[in-house]
Amino acid sequence: MDLYQAMRSTFAARDFTDDPLPDDTLARILDAARFAPSGGNRQGWKVIVVRAQATKDALADLTAPAAKRYTAQQQAGENPWNTIDPPGVDAATIERTAPPARLTDPHRRAPVVLVVCVDLKVVASTDQLLPRVGIVSGASIYPFAWNVLLAARQEGFGGTITTLAVAEEPRIQALLGLPKHVAVAAVMPLGRPTKMLTKLKRTPVSDFAMRERWGGQPFGG
Repeated sequence: MDLYQAMRSTFAARDFTDDPLPDDTLARILDAARFAPSGGNRQGWKVIVVRAQATKDALADLTAPAAKRYTAQQQAGENPWNTIDPPGVDAATIERTAPPARLTDPHRRAPVVLVVCVDLKVVASTDQLLPRVGIVSGASIYPFAWNVLLAARQEGFGGTITTLAVAEEPRIQALLGLPKHVAVAAVMPLGRPTKMLTKLKRTPVSDFAMRERWGGQPFGG
């Protein structure tokens, strides 16, 4: 598949057929993904390959608490889980909000779920002293996660990078036996999509790129 075509058509797949994702295919996917860049080429990614239904169900259950808050904030017209504007919805409203099945069921139904982790001992978190949530460490793990999805697209499979369960990281660490210094970056259901999209909708370049400084002349046609 042409690279640009893959970039324009790799979508967030959440609905899967009953087709299996064989170990040899998954091995090819991970073998390609490992060529992602990382800080200092330290390659701090670790992947737990989950096929056991009980573990997939547990990961789905761990997604639910954050899915409740996400949905309650969304229904209130807020941008869910952002760190700048605190949520206006109260804890009672969040608790009685039902987590949508589309946010939890993919973990149960996918033939395989990848828990993508990063060893924090080998990444450079150069924003750790700034008075905001840290994001720089993601540069050493999310290119790998995206490579997994690109490689899966090439193989006729798909998935999505989900992060709601990460809010329950200590419970995931206990579930999977992860050391405390290994952070969970994503829980990624993978399978054969029920429908393979070929065209995605995104805003044009001129909506997000600007010349020289914030508020500068839009870049792009």
